[in-house]
Amino acid sequence: MADTYTQLYIHIVFAVKGRQSLIPKQHKEALHQYITRIITNKKQTVIRINSMPDHIHVLIGMTPDMALSDLVRDIKANSSRFINKKAWIAGRFEWQTGFGAFSYSHSQLDGVVRYIKNQEAHHSRQTFREEYLTFLKRFNVPYNPEYIFDFDDTLGT
Repeated sequence: MADTYTQLYIHIVFAVKGRQSLIPKQHKEALHQYITRIITNKKQTVIRINSMPDHIHVLIGMTPDMALSDLVRDIKANSSRFINKKAWIAGRFEWQTGFGAFSYSHSQLDGVVRYIKNQEAHHSRQTFREEYLTFLKRFNVPYNPEYIFDFDDTLGT
């Protein structure tokens, strides 16, 4: 009997609403573990995850039976509830609408894993806005600057 064979690697990037720095460093690992469980429960594979106070990167291996937008919706909704239930911040935590998703080949995985792992060093030289625009340009993703993210120029973009 024939079967379906795929190799789908997706780098997902999304931000905290308003790009506020609301992911507390002391809770970062717990958030990563929780998101990993969400993805694993959806029968997808987390290859690498890391976050900064205002955004997150997740590299996953996907199967073709799940829509990427459904997976990201579930990650964002459930992790927001998790953070709010834990009361890690004053007020209500939310992720911004939208996300970036970029595909890679198997031969590129080591470089992407290193990139995600080294977010702290990377962001000492480049803002999230600069990083995100670089991804869009590198992958030739057409975009309207008005609708990328709700960047707030008062937040240090």
